[in-house]
Amino acid sequence: MNKRFLTVLGLAALLALVVSGIFYQVTTSAGRPRRGKVETKEVVVTTAPVALGVVIKAGDLKMVAWPVDNIPPGAFHKIDEVVDRVAISNLLVDEPVLAGRLAMKGSGLGLSPSIPPGMRAVSVRVNDVIAVAGFVLPGSRVDVLVSGVPRGPEALAGPVTRTILSNIQVLSAGANIQPDAKGAAQNVAVVTLLVTPQQGEILTLASGEGRIQLALRNNTDLEPSAGGGARSNELFGGVAKTAPEAKPRPRPVTVKLAPPAPQAAPPPPPQIEMIRADKKSVEVIPAIYR
Repeated sequence: MNKRFLTVLGLAALLALVVSGIFYQVTTSAGRPRRGKVETKEVVVTTAPVALGVVIKAGDLKMVAWPVDNIPPGAFHKIDEVVDRVAISNLLVDEPVLAGRLAMKGSGLGLSPSIPPGMRAVSVRVNDVIAVAGFVLPGSRVDVLVSGVPRGPEALAGPVTRTILSNIQVLSAGANIQPDAKGAAQNVAVVTLLVTPQQGEILTLASGEGRIQLALRNNTDLEPSAGGGARSNELFGGVAKTAPEAKPRPRPVTVKLAPPAPQAAPPPPPQIEMIRADKKSVEVIPAIYR
């Protein structure tokens, strides 16, 4: 055989062996466990799902070793720190329990632990229409509209509807603080809203002065409603007619007139001079002879 061909063939075989060896070293080293111990610390996790408003018991918790570099902020390291506290959001199984997901100790039971400090829960009476056919569920966000007849001069324009509160969170629908798992409608008589103290005053006054209506909105839509209100005369007959403005009266103009020209004295009536003897007299000719 050609000597040059054998040389090239030998070099190719040697190169293939080198590449195979390098590939074997890389693949085997990747599958080996890393040398060195990963530092861990025990954190409190749940042994079963915990629903909103549930008081957490010791049986719902366990300790699990967690890599120190991946421990979430607010995690607990003792079960006693979590026992008898109320969950203010749903917790999943084997999920680390965080301080932001629990109510403070002594904050009460039921709905009150889920009310943030400085906020209030105000309930309003609803029906199927006001509650948007039962789809106003816990966790939903709504706008609050009120319809009524204003007082004062605006009453002439008829009833008006205005948005008085925007992007308000629903805490509960009836006695339910959790939405239906399938998102089904819930026919309830009362809906509880999370508002500030000032918004609570507005909502309470509107409930007594007019008719409340809830407008369901997307939870990701955080923009406030910008409606200017709607009036009945805008729906039936256009814009309200107002009395025409009184036009200012023109100021009186004083015109100075020239004094009248003096009239000429009337001519004297026709006369006749009469001479009788030595007497002379002037007599007016009667009008019948003129």
